[in-house]
Amino acid sequence: MTSSQAVATELGRARRNAELALLVLANVIAVGAYALVGLGLDGTIPVDLTAYGLVLAGAYLVAHVVVRRLAPAADPVFLPAAVLLTGLGFAVIYRLNPDLAGAQTLWLLLGIVLFAVTLIVVKDHRQLDQFTYTIGLLGLLMLLLPLAPGIGREVRGARLWVGLGPLQFQPAEIGKVLLVIFLASYLNARKELLAVATRRIGPIALPEPRHLAPLLVAWGISLVVLFLEKDLGSSLLFFGIVVVMLWVATGRGAYLALGAILFAVGAFAGYSMFEHVQDRVTVWLHVFDRGLVQNEGYQLAQSLFALATGGISGTGLGQGRPGFIPDAHTDFVFSAMGEELGLLGVTALLLLFILLIFRGFRAAVRSPDGFGQLLATGLSTVLALQTFVIVGGVTRLIPLTGITLPFVSYGGSSLVANFVLLALLIRVSAGTPHRAAEDAETTQFIRAAKERGR
Repeated sequence: MTSSQAVATELGRARRNAELALLVLANVIAVGAYALVGLGLDGTIPVDLTAYGLVLAGAYLVAHVVVRRLAPAADPVFLPAAVLLTGLGFAVIYRLNPDLAGAQTLWLLLGIVLFAVTLIVVKDHRQLDQFTYTIGLLGLLMLLLPLAPGIGREVRGARLWVGLGPLQFQPAEIGKVLLVIFLASYLNARKELLAVATRRIGPIALPEPRHLAPLLVAWGISLVVLFLEKDLGSSLLFFGIVVVMLWVATGRGAYLALGAILFAVGAFAGYSMFEHVQDRVTVWLHVFDRGLVQNEGYQLAQSLFALATGGISGTGLGQGRPGFIPDAHTDFVFSAMGEELGLLGVTALLLLFILLIFRGFRAAVRSPDGFGQLLATGLSTVLALQTFVIVGGVTRLIPLTGITLPFVSYGGSSLVANFVLLALLIRVSAGTPHRAAEDAETTQFIRAAKERGR
């Protein structure tokens, strides 16, 4: 074994040991939150606390071993941050509806299994670059599958669900990951063409019209999702991902400007044509009006009341009244946490998301290949946009849309898809053997410099 290989092995071992220590801490906090919920609700610790802790510890240990064996050089923060977010979300879900806690645990275990399978199958993220259009078609199919007659399900005005026998899921959650992979591959192959400006529309310089196809197709698909599925959240999320990845791939701000224009056109068309979009905007602007606060605006009003009740330090887990918010375990779990954990608690929660997203962009910057850079950027953008949209909606910063808070909200489709997304980020951050050797040489150089300084 060469000195560089030895340093690389030592560096990987140090990262995995740091990950294990952080996982233990995250699991202790998660189990502690569950115990506090039980004490707050009933004055006693839940009887299944030990079993819950052991099941989680076993599942996370399996995930850690898989990462240690298959991605030893990966960032040590990804898995512990996701574990802590999931654990806090479980505690609040149990507090809101104990009947849902068991189902969420099963979805979590399935998510860990698919997390491991993803790392086992995708041994190098560049493998995915070979299946550009196959993955793109699968992603498009997942996005539009709720429109299929017979299996599509409409819930509260939005056609988001697919029902296959007793199983119901949201295929768009998996679709967003597949579409990010497709976009990363497609844009990496054509970024030079997309960066060359040959036409002008006023002050905006643009490439040949045929090279604008990705943006225009994405705009069209987002409008289909908005108009036919009536899913404001997925429409905004998908189009935002495309615009950000185009901007990163080409470095041209013109795509941001054109994307903003197309978004404004689509938003105006949606507002003009659909009553439920008008209702969302009206509630956003006038939630406390007498005619709204007890009707369409009741859910958002209760969300704001809950956040106000929590104040700085919160009422304590199990001590608030977040059950007044309809469907608090899905779209409004952030408000429930705000009431019982207060401003300090939700600030810590948001910092966890910021850390996860920052590490994702860091993995993108450090990736030696263009596909890896775009893949990590797209996956991190998914987490960033999804967090912003739901937190902005429940705090009345923007109109409310039906998107779950990653890793925290109740929902099997979202939880499983986010663990697959996490596995891909870990795979990109682990790099390639060439990158690992470079990291080892850099570490060796820094150590030698320190020794000389002494």
